[in-house]
Amino acid sequence: MQPSIATVSMPKQKLSGIALWSPDERPRERLLSRGSHALTDAELLAILLRIGVQGKSAVELGHELIKHFGSVQAMMSAPLTAWEDIKGIGSAKRAQLLAALELGRRASLPNSREKTILKSTRDAAAYFAARLRELPDEHFRVAYLNRQGRLLEDALIAQGTVDNVRPPIRTIVARALQTNASALIVAHNHPSGAAEPSESDRELTREIVAACHPIGVKVLDHLIIISDGHYSFADTKLLDELALETLTPIPSKRQ
Repeated sequence: MQPSIATVSMPKQKLSGIALWSPDERPRERLLSRGSHALTDAELLAILLRIGVQGKSAVELGHELIKHFGSVQAMMSAPLTAWEDIKGIGSAKRAQLLAALELGRRASLPNSREKTILKSTRDAAAYFAARLRELPDEHFRVAYLNRQGRLLEDALIAQGTVDNVRPPIRTIVARALQTNASALIVAHNHPSGAAEPSESDRELTREIVAACHPIGVKVLDHLIIISDGHYSFADTKLLDELALETLTPIPSKRQ
């Protein structure tokens, strides 16, 4: 006679939080059945968070995040330090949220570099504003162009706080040679919101112009991007003044 084998019944896992909601109320199920547009910002955040914390559902945690930052747009432009020490948001959740927000930001940018033509201050300001506006720290970018104004490359040259961003001139010139650019436009943002160039902005522009003249690359403009506008070195004639101060003859355009 075979010995009987006792069966051990496992205790059922106790459901909590969103798992207790009806399927029609759960964010993930609603997204799949009705589309993402049917969800609130907090519900979309809840899907990214996946689970809440003790005593709070993921949706409640999403509401708290929006309240903490003010809006989803503010979350996208918040510095990394603003995400520290938020209760219920550990490193894994923080990474998931930051990655999703960055994807959303990048999705709003033009995706065809070959078709980007920058022939006016308005074109350049709109292009750089989409990439620099509302960033929490200072970014310095350079757009390298051919003779027709077509974008060859857009490079992030430097990034950091206002006090320590110093774009290396050698890197700017080297990329111009690598891309065979005929012209370039430099741009950076002022997180402070002040559009007026500082003395260091003027000196940097002067150095870039002086370095680019001998290789036949024309500096078309230096733009300062702020949340509600921009400053153009070219439109204000400051670029011409700085070019004269270099005391370097402007070479003819490269063929």
